[in-house]
Amino acid sequence: QNIGSQESPLPYLSPQLTGQRLLVGANFASAGVGILNDTGIQFVNIIRIAAQLEYFQQYQQRVRALIGADRTKQLVKQALVLMTLGGNDFVNNYYLVPYSARSRQYSLPDYVKFLISEYQKVLMKLYNLGVTRVLVTGTGPMGCVPAELAQRSRNGQCDAELQRAAGLFNPQLTQMLQNLNRKIGRNVFIAANTELMHNDFISNPGAYGFVTSKVACCGQGPYNGLGLCTQLSNLCPNRDQYAFWDPFHPSEKANKIIVNQILTGTTEYMMPMNLSTILAMDSKV
Repeated sequence: QNIGSQESPLPYLSPQLTGQRLLVGANFASAGVGILNDTGIQFVNIIRIAAQLEYFQQYQQRVRALIGADRTKQLVKQALVLMTLGGNDFVNNYYLVPYSARSRQYSLPDYVKFLISEYQKVLMKLYNLGVTRVLVTGTGPMGCVPAELAQRSRNGQCDAELQRAAGLFNPQLTQMLQNLNRKIGRNVFIAANTELMHNDFISNPGAYGFVTSKVACCGQGPYNGLGLCTQLSNLCPNRDQYAFWDPFHPSEKANKIIVNQILTGTTEYMMPMNLSTILAMDSKV
């Protein structure tokens, strides 16, 4: 909405994604995946990141058939790509069960280093597929989501261990993106400090018009933090008063606050610059 698009990009595998609709873009995301292939093993039929990149190549071939090679190259070059990866590598892998395989293999600081080096390979593959603007979000404050409060919290406090993981991962992610930009010689990768964006309304929900940042609008159990949002869940009367929609994900109102920071935030939130600045620069090219 903010960048003037009339419609959201369709999922890449949607039967409706044909003809002119291909030119709007596509959504390759798959819930539960991570940087690592062993993240999300408890889910069936998820499309891992390597397969998503293959689909992105296929997508370009389909667009080429529609508008030719040169225009396709230009379309991809002018596209804005959003990458949100990393959180699942902690909650659906390292911390999924006590003494998980990965937590026996790596200490937390070493695991973070390993994730960052693997993520760098993913991002370079993406860059080699012709994209020149990639917005990369960090993890949110993982220990503060209702799911973790329900399972790990002492008296409603954020879980210290998951907060430590976010605190290690996010600065190293920003650093890695800046290093890639230096290596490439231009600002391809933009780091969005989504942990800080979330923290603003988690620590002070009232300032943003929320009644709570601990209880999910839709869920079961303590903090509505257990299970998925289903017909059997408790449902809040007004989702705009809740920072979290379900045990893991921000509500639409919270997402709008995050998007606003992505568009106009200072370098504390957006490194090396916010999205409005990028759009203004790219419109002159």
